Amino acid sequence: MGSIIWGPEVAATYDDSTSGPFDPTVINETVDVLAALAQGGSALEFAVGTGRIALPLSRRGVRVAGIELSPHMAAQLAKKPGAEAIEVVLGDMCTASVPGSFRLVYVIYNAITIVTTQDEQVAVFANAARHLEPGGIFLVEVVITRPTPGSGIGQVFYHVKDHLAFDTFDDPVGQVACSHHWRVIDGQVVRTSTPFRYLWPSEMDLMARLAGLTLRERWADWDRTSFGPESTKQIAVYELTG
Repeated sequence: MGSIIWGPEVAATYDDSTSGPFDPTVINETVDVLAALAQGGSALEFAVGTGRIALPLSRRGVRVAGIELSPHMAAQLAKKPGAEAIEVVLGDMCTASVPGSFRLVYVIYNAITIVTTQDEQVAVFANAARHLEPGGIFLVEVVITRPTPGSGIGQVFYHVKDHLAFDTFDDPVGQVACSHHWRVIDGQVVRTSTPFRYLWPSEMDLMARLAGLTLRERWADWDRTSFGPESTKQIAVYELTG
């Protein structure tokens, strides 16, 4: 299994950052879009983690379920107010199933890249399609990774006062890189390194077609800015058409 399982040391500090995707403004923008796409139906989050998005989405009145591979991340979610409203299934988003069908399935914040083989990423799309009701939506948020020749040991992609992160490109054929993070949390430096498999927009669209999904929209951010050649990430919205 190519998926990465977050251990207790990551889970314990996962929610301590206030920058990037943990910024309340970013969370609100994300939830706004997901709630609109759910259209009053149910939503399923792949790699639900500690509930960064699932909990505020649930508070909007959307019935939310989640699949999570790490029992340590799921345990952090279970401690939070409102967690009882979210059904969490422990398992791999490539194969795990949740009873019922959903208007919306989503995998965000690059979580699909921690599935580190192409075959398993294809399986994520197929599993999403199996959970969708007719006409349902599968949303994927993922960074656009552009390895640059001659970039040395890595590329810095995030640098703020309390967080430095860079990627090293370890397997260009398999499209496997490693993301290295240094965060300052409670006065202590916390370092994590995680392999991931980056993928291209056209590759994702083909994975979607294999699963019976059709691209409906692609944005550069949660404000629904048009995706273009300079975009640093994509938010792809696929519809179940089969």
